[in-house]
Formats: sequence, C-alpha cells, structure tokens
Amino acid sequence: MKFVFPQNYNFKSKILGFIDYSTAIVDVIWAILLFGLLKIFKISINFKICIFVIMFFPVLLFSIVGFNGENIINVCCYLTKYIIKPKVLLYKK
Repeated sequence: MKFVFPQNYNFKSKILGFIDYSTAIVDVIWAILLFGLLKIFKISINFKICIFVIMFFPVLLFSIVGFNGENIINVCCYLTKYIIKPKVLLYKK
C-alpha cells in the first residue's frame, strides 16, 4: 500500500504523536525552574506539591491541547509582539 503525501505537507516530528520537541523542552525547563524555586522555600511537602501542580498543569495542558496546532514558543512570540505593538485590524466597507 502506497501513501501519497502532497508536496506542501509539513511533517513535524512529535513525542508520542501529540507534543512537539521544542514544546516539551520548554515544559521541562519550566518544571525544573518551578521545582528549584519551590525547593528554596521551607514549607510543607503537600503545599509544595499543590503549588507545583497549580503552576505547571495549565502550561502542560496548553502544550498538549495547543492553539490550533501552533507551537507554544510561537504563541508566546505572537503574544509578546502584540503586547508591544497592539494593532486592531478592522476595516469598514
């Protein structure tokens, strides 16, 4: 059985088929930074786990679900560009 892929098909390698490698690296870096920050404070382990889950789970969820297949790094770049130079493109006809 032969499959024909169009020439404009953009193949992206992903971990387990649903998360980009660059997004996974960003998630791991965020988890390490968060873990390091929580390790500094002398609080109970239960409270550390709760804070870690509250801070890390939304980022992981947006990484997996994504923004219409966009990479999370690109989305962050788009958001920062919009914050710096907000433009509203509405045209009246």
